[in-house]
Amino acid sequence: MIKTTTSGIGMYRWKICAMLFLATTINFVDRQVLGILAPQLQKEFSWSDSQYGFIVSSFQAAYAIGFLFMGHLLDKIGTRVGSMIAIGFWSTATMMHALVSSLFGFAAVRFLLGLGEAGNFPSALKAVSEWFPRKERALATGIFVSGASIGAIVAPLTVPFIAIHYGWQMTFIVTGAIGFVWILFWMRMYKSPQDHPNLSKAELEYITSDPVEPQLKIPWLQLLRYRQTWAFAFGAFMTHPIFSFFLFFLPKFFYSNYEIGIDKIGPILMVIYLMSDVGSIFGGWASSALIKRGWSINKSRKTTMLISALCVVPVYFAAEATELWLAVGLIGLALAAHSAWSANLFTLTTDMFPRQVVGSVVGIGSMLGAVGGMFAATIGGFLLQTTGSYVSLFLFAGCAYLIAFTGIHILSPKLKSITLDKII
Repeated sequence: MIKTTTSGIGMYRWKICAMLFLATTINFVDRQVLGILAPQLQKEFSWSDSQYGFIVSSFQAAYAIGFLFMGHLLDKIGTRVGSMIAIGFWSTATMMHALVSSLFGFAAVRFLLGLGEAGNFPSALKAVSEWFPRKERALATGIFVSGASIGAIVAPLTVPFIAIHYGWQMTFIVTGAIGFVWILFWMRMYKSPQDHPNLSKAELEYITSDPVEPQLKIPWLQLLRYRQTWAFAFGAFMTHPIFSFFLFFLPKFFYSNYEIGIDKIGPILMVIYLMSDVGSIFGGWASSALIKRGWSINKSRKTTMLISALCVVPVYFAAEATELWLAVGLIGLALAAHSAWSANLFTLTTDMFPRQVVGSVVGIGSMLGAVGGMFAATIGGFLLQTTGSYVSLFLFAGCAYLIAFTGIHILSPKLKSITLDKII
């Protein structure tokens, strides 16, 4: 008989989750190095703001493109090798920053970095779908997604130290090399549950306790015919740009509104992103706990996502808050809610699609999320330049999740799994 509790069945699946968390942390450290070093590099290479924007846009464009073929590639070659290729590719691109000195050289290596980093979330979601039963997937997703916020904390605490003592080139080399250390552990630890020698029989039974999925072969373009694909894609398009906005604009916001410079921004960002971490893990735990209590997947996921969406709304008031720590609290709450939302949004793909195509679906939706991020950065910069105010940007951030929730519910009211004989 398959066990219904987690006591005594083994914990190896959580070691896999820890590896996914570390990969996501490395992912976000690597992408932030250039931003942290930007003032120094702009001075050294005499970049204008528009030239620096060109370099940043090359990453965003490649990130959007990469989601399409990375997800499809992972579905074809498997999680173990696919994850190794993705992190090896972006780690190499990170280290290549130390070899370039021209504007187009930096744009080229940022483009390569974006292509590689696009593989992280599809590979991690695919691994979660292979290693966790549905009732634990949101919690596992919340844990690895929290690596994004940890990366946002680790980078500003470590990158300046390396750059000051060993030069900016060494910063890219060190951060890039960490990815290859991860690969050594990954290739040793990861196999499919059915083939893993360190997995107990009880844990394997628990992991595979969901109904057996049919072995489907679904052409990539056919995924675009399913409303479930567009439900995830719409949610990603509306909400992925919000995290990107905060990631890149918060230092400017605190400097503009409270005159908080780079020497004092560290503790503020640490508080905000620690709150984001708590939200990610809590959001994943909440829907998983509701499922274990007997709630349907549809009700548990959407209840958690609706509560998360409502918790983002007050961020509007942070735009004109007179007290610094009130603004910090409101933004921290919004990012915690975003992380809780994201943990469940990503998990929807494993609820609605067989694991053979999870990577492709995540790639499609995340590509649209990256495109949304490009639009958000461009429009946000224009609004700041013309109005000098963050009010309209925070207003959109506060409303985006409720709009996304409504769209997801309309497109997939029951979160039904796809079938080949009927387009849902």
